[in-house]
Amino acid sequence: MDTQTLNSGDTAWMLVSTALVLFMMVPGLALFYGGLVRTKNVLSVLMQCFALTALVTVLWVLYGYSLAFDATGMNPDGGGRAAVIGGLAKVFLRGIDVNSMQGTIPETVFVAYQAMFALITPGLIVGAFAERMRFSAMLVFSAIWFTFAYTPVCHMVWGGSGALMAHFGVIDFAGGIVVHITAGVAALVAALVIGARQGYPHTQMMPHNLTMTAAGTGMLWVGWFGFNAGSALAANGTAGMAALVTHISPCVAALTWMAIELIKFRTASMLGFATGAIAGLAAITPAAGTAGPAGAVCIGLASGAACFLGATSIKRWGGYDDSLDAFGVHGVGGFVGTVLAGIFAASELGGSVADLHVGRQFVVQIGCALAAAAWSAVVAFAALKVAGALVGLRVDDAAERSGLDLSLHNESGYNY
Repeated sequence: MDTQTLNSGDTAWMLVSTALVLFMMVPGLALFYGGLVRTKNVLSVLMQCFALTALVTVLWVLYGYSLAFDATGMNPDGGGRAAVIGGLAKVFLRGIDVNSMQGTIPETVFVAYQAMFALITPGLIVGAFAERMRFSAMLVFSAIWFTFAYTPVCHMVWGGSGALMAHFGVIDFAGGIVVHITAGVAALVAALVIGARQGYPHTQMMPHNLTMTAAGTGMLWVGWFGFNAGSALAANGTAGMAALVTHISPCVAALTWMAIELIKFRTASMLGFATGAIAGLAAITPAAGTAGPAGAVCIGLASGAACFLGATSIKRWGGYDDSLDAFGVHGVGGFVGTVLAGIFAASELGGSVADLHVGRQFVVQIGCALAAAAWSAVVAFAALKVAGALVGLRVDDAAERSGLDLSLHNESGYNY
């Protein structure tokens, strides 16, 4: 290995960050979502998160990494096929060995790190169709959506200066567009296409184990340092600032959610605190590499309020059953954070970008966010239709009443 290029400190940090992001999915997101569903469906949610971890990892190795990050043949001006999707030179991770480098870290570490982003993104969508989608349909849908939605958006944003959105100068440090907007919008489409759970909204469907959800929230919060600070791909000042703002934003967002609850209901809930914290983490993600502490406070405040509306008023107005508020938190939070990233990156507002044309950047942020949202929605709709035609989208009424744990997996989360 080229010891003149390799930085052992950067490599060590990225190995830790890779483990932290995996920790976000299993067990973090699995427990967060698992506690929010009813007792009869807890294992189904855990199973979906664990199965997606395996499925997307394999797809990432087979072709996902190549489609997302292979810039073979890319034109310097961003034109041509490679501007919206990568090439096939690295399918099966061809040509990547212990001597391959990505900047100052081994490319093997970069492949593994980005695989964690790829697998948690469809995992977020699980929250929209929890308690009613067939397990086989979830696998088919996720494979199609990952292939045709995640990989091209990932390439357009992070594929280098010649990739489409990167060419326009979009700011998305750690995945506001790539992860949260794409997943959130796909979640909304899934909730609309699959339909509501039996009894919704008249029957109360309370979380069965908020202790589990609180534990999952903590794991996500800790893991998010790898998600955001790790996106610096180095152990440097950018990673340090990303870590700082990654902690500030969820604190402010959770307090904002609590304040709204206290004003409206005269009580603050653990569920509200947890949801607010995740909203703040999602919103700071695109801005983590460019915003300063003041920007993190503002983004946390805005995301706490906006995601509260997304998970309550907007959902009631739309009449859709986004079971665990995947769109209300990740879609809304990702959009808020992506737009505000174009403002709080300015050095005048405590950000790290000097001479930023805020007006132009604001337009770029909105345009890229909307384009990614539209593409994700189209692919999600098509993927759901294909999955429905192949295996059927949702379980029958009897299976839904008995719960997905028994009907789909012949297991029970609890023995009484």
